[in-house]
Amino acid sequence: MTTTTPQAPGQLSGNVLFYSKPEPLAKELHSNLGVKRMDGPFGFAKAGHAIPLTVGEFPLAAVTGPIIFVGEEKLPIAVMGLNAGENMFVKDDGTFESGIYIPAYVRRYPFVFANDEQNKQMVLCIDRNAEFITDKGYDMAFFEANGEPTEYTKNCIEFCNNFEVERQRTMSFVQLLKDLDLFETKEATFTPANPDGTAGEPQKIAEYFGVSEEKLNKVPAAKFVELRDNGALGQIYAHIHSLVGWDRLIALAMTKAAEQQPAANLN
Repeated sequence: MTTTTPQAPGQLSGNVLFYSKPEPLAKELHSNLGVKRMDGPFGFAKAGHAIPLTVGEFPLAAVTGPIIFVGEEKLPIAVMGLNAGENMFVKDDGTFESGIYIPAYVRRYPFVFANDEQNKQMVLCIDRNAEFITDKGYDMAFFEANGEPTEYTKNCIEFCNNFEVERQRTMSFVQLLKDLDLFETKEATFTPANPDGTAGEPQKIAEYFGVSEEKLNKVPAAKFVELRDNGALGQIYAHIHSLVGWDRLIALAMTKAAEQQPAANLN
């Protein structure tokens, strides 16, 4: 795993959710920069209603909300809001609601690995636009006076390395589900109440990929035991059980809408 940045990184690519200005971390550019501590460091995640998740996080994330698979690559994500750009669990002060699982994708910010396609390697980047990166009054510097990474930076590099390992393991997990043809298209729906109290027309909230319990139950016994023994079965059930979280998100959305309604009527 690459932990240093080349002088000419070439074309960078990769998933950059939250990262508006990623730059390869280099002592020539960032020796005078550091990170300041903030009481609410997760304000940037307010815009993340769907956050990438690694398979090892499924059991913890399942308690917070739905874990679904999206796109052609069947990328697993944690659903944290019903509307694009609105994370329902990040408060205005930049902190998460109590008891909410914070995905590793969020916790590694402002660091991220990006693909250096020209040099065929991974380079460590920071989001230069992160509000807690500063050139004055910082608490943790990126580099020592001699140009070596600080202990803080080394720890962040290790976290990103571990995240990349988990990301690769997640890709293997998804490929396993594809090979067994376990995916099916699913819908999350909400049935509103009419003014007279009767049930209204169901409304589709989301369409996504999920594991089919029917297909899972038809997996040959030997393969089922293999899924159990390699830990995949537990992750599959964590995903399946997490889908009841749609009801929680809908209830939260309705509660927030009701709270805002009186204020709207006063205007």
